Order: sequence, then structure tokens, then C-alpha cells
Amino acid sequence: QVQLVESGGGLVQAGGSLRLSCAASGRTFSNYAMGWFRQAPGKEREFVAAISWSGTITDYADSVKGRFIISRDNAKNTVYLQMNSLKPEDTAIYYCARKLSAFIGGNNYDSWGQGTQVTVSS
Repeated sequence: QVQLVESGGGLVQAGGSLRLSCAASGRTFSNYAMGWFRQAPGKEREFVAAISWSGTITDYADSVKGRFIISRDNAKNTVYLQMNSLKPEDTAIYYCARKLSAFIGGNNYDSWGQGTQVTVSS
């Protein structure tokens, strides 16, 4: 298994931006697609975004499309989530996860980070 460590969360006003990072251990990072998920208090964990192994294919939840951008740097074993035009309803713990495939689609994620808190004030 791979170790995933998220960072970059914090408190931001509505309309602001944050950039989350997820650093992965190991030498096989570039073999796998990666995803971001979030879980708000009292709610189920939900998909936010995913990126293929090469970074050329991405997918977003409708709720964040046009505001969030997922990217990756395979040389640095890191995946990013740039979050713009943040809304109070984006408040959640954000998790990155490794997919058991090089490509997006499906829900077969096998490794998860510990999460980073994002709080958006109105």
C-alpha cells in the first residue's frame, strides 16, 4: 500500500481559493489514477475529482465543475486540487485516494489519506 498525506486545508472566506496537495510515498505513483473526495459533518463521503495516471483525463463532480481543478506532478509524487470560488457548502474534510487502475471511472480506490479540513465561512 501507499502512504498518502494531504495538506493545504484551512479557513477561507466564501469566494476565496485554496490549493490542496497530496504527497504519495513509493515509486509507482505514476501507474495509478488518483482521486479527491470529501465528507461534510453528518453526510456521506462524496466524490470530488479524479485524474488519470498521465494527467490527461480528468473528471469532476457537478457541484465543483468549473471551480475546482485537479492536477498531478508525477516527478514529485503529488496530486493537487485547486479550489476556486469556494462556497460554504464546500466545507468538509478532503481526502485523496489512489485508484487501483491507471484510468478514471469506477470506484476501486485502495489507499486513503488522513484528510485535511477545509472550512469556508460566509
